[in-house]
Amino acid sequence: MSITVYVPRDAGALSLGAEAVAKAITTEAKRRDIDIRIVRNGSRGLYWLEPMVEVEMSHGRAAFGPVQADDVAGLFEANFLHNGMHALSLGRTEDIPYLKSQQRLTFTRVGIVDPRSLDDYRTHGGYRGLQAALGMTGPEVVQAVTDSGLRGRGGAAFPAGIKWKTCMDAQAGQKYIVCNADEGDSGTYADRMIMEGDPFVLIEGMTIAGLAVGATHGYIYLRVEYPHAQRALESAIQTAGTEGYLGDNVRGSGKAFHLEVRMAAGAYICGEETSLLESLEGKRGQVRFKPPLPAIEGLFGKPTVINNVVTLATVPTILDKGAAFYRDYGMGRSRGTLPMQLAGNLKRTGLVERAFGLTLRELIEEYGGGTASGRAVRAVQVGGPLGAYIPISQLDTPIDYEAFIAIGGMLGHGGIVVFDDSVDMAAQARYAMEFCAIESCGKCTPCRIGSTRGVEVIDRLKAGNAAERDRNEVLLRDLCQTMLGGSLCALGGMAPFPVLSALDHFPEDFAGAAEAATS
Repeated sequence: MSITVYVPRDAGALSLGAEAVAKAITTEAKRRDIDIRIVRNGSRGLYWLEPMVEVEMSHGRAAFGPVQADDVAGLFEANFLHNGMHALSLGRTEDIPYLKSQQRLTFTRVGIVDPRSLDDYRTHGGYRGLQAALGMTGPEVVQAVTDSGLRGRGGAAFPAGIKWKTCMDAQAGQKYIVCNADEGDSGTYADRMIMEGDPFVLIEGMTIAGLAVGATHGYIYLRVEYPHAQRALESAIQTAGTEGYLGDNVRGSGKAFHLEVRMAAGAYICGEETSLLESLEGKRGQVRFKPPLPAIEGLFGKPTVINNVVTLATVPTILDKGAAFYRDYGMGRSRGTLPMQLAGNLKRTGLVERAFGLTLRELIEEYGGGTASGRAVRAVQVGGPLGAYIPISQLDTPIDYEAFIAIGGMLGHGGIVVFDDSVDMAAQARYAMEFCAIESCGKCTPCRIGSTRGVEVIDRLKAGNAAERDRNEVLLRDLCQTMLGGSLCALGGMAPFPVLSALDHFPEDFAGAAEAATS
C-alpha cells in the first residue's frame, strides 16, 4: 500500500525549493523501492516553514519543515514515512500552535486537498453550497449572503448582499460576475493561496453568485504575475465544465453559467473595480466616473457583480452552513472571519484566518513571534501601500472595520507589514506618494499632479530648516486633504493615509537636515 506524501505546489513554496524537494523524494523512494504517492497540495500558509512536507499517518498528517532537497536522504534514514523523528519534525500538522488556534472557514481546504482533484474537493465538503443554492430562489440566495453580514474582503468592505441585490434587481438581458483577482497590495497573498490551493471554491462561489443574480457569464481578472494560479484555475474550470458544474445546464438546473480567466494588464490601478472593467473590455485601465455603479452598468454596459477572490470563496460556506453560522463569528458590523497575511519584519510570516476581534498585538506577537531582527516594533502598515502606519500605542486596536476607521486606518485586503525601530518613516511616506505618482491612471488632477508634488514637498521637508519645515508640513497636509477629497478613486484618495499617519505619529523622522544638525 502506497504512502501519501504532500509537497506544496504553492508559488511561495516553489520559490523556496519545493519542486526540487518533490523530485528528491520521488528519486529517494524509488532508490529504496518504497511505494509512495506524492500529492502537490497548496500551502498551509506557514511560510517560515516552507517547503513543508506532510506524510499521511493513521492519526493524521505529520509535518516536516522547512525541507530542502539535501534533507531528503536524512528524512528517509530517520524513517519519516512511518513517524520517525528528525530534526525537521513538527509533529501532527493540526497540532502546530499557529494552525491550531485559527478559525479557518474560507481556507478550510487550502493545504489539505489536491487542488486539481474535483473528487478531493467534494470529499471535503465542496459543492454543497451550490447544491443548497440550486434548491433556493435567487432572492433567497441573495438574502442569505446579506444576512451573513459578509462584506467585501477586497478593501472597501461594502456589504456583498447589497451589491448582489442591486445587480439582481437591475433589468437586463445579460449580466456578469467578475472576480477581481488582481491582487497587488504589498504583503498580500490570500487570493493567490486560494486560487492555487483550492480553485474549485472560487468557481463554486462565482457560480452561486451567477445563479443568484441571473448572470450567465463570469470572468476571473487574474494578476499577470500569477502563472501558477492561472494554470490551476484553467484546469479546474475545464474539470468543472466536464462534470456539469459549469456550462449551459449547471447540474441539470436548466440555468447557465460560463467562466473564463483573463490575464490582467500589470497595472496596480486595474485593481480598482471600474479601471478593471475598462481593462477587461480591452481598453486602457482608467477609472470610470460613478454613478452609474457597476452593479447597474458595469462590464460592456451590463449589470455586473464585482467581488474579490476571498469574498467569492467565502460564499459556499455561507450557503452550506447557513447565514447564522457565519454571522456568529466576529464583532459589531464585522462578521465572519478575515484571512490576514503577516509579512515584513517578523519571525513567523504567513496566513492567519481568525474571526474579527483579535488585536494587532496578538497577531504580531502570538502569531508573528515578534520581529525577525529582534528589535522593537515601531510601525505596522495594514491594508497595503495605501494603508496608514499604526504606531505601537495603537497595537491593541481590534481587527474590526469600524475600529480601524476610528484610528484613521483601514483593514483593506488584510495585508499586515511590520517594521522595526530602524525604519525611516519619512522615507516610507515618500514611497507612498511616489507609488501613487507611478501607478496613477492620470485621469484626475489631484492624484496625477498631487502625488508628484507630494514627493517634492516631502523632499523639501527633509532638506529644509525649522521655519521651512513648518511651512512645508502645512503645504503637505493641505495637499493630502485635496487628494482625499478630490480624487476619483481610492488610489489618490487613500495615498495620503500613510503620509498623514507618518506625520502624526513619527514627526521626528521629518526633521530637516539643517534642523537635525543643530539639535
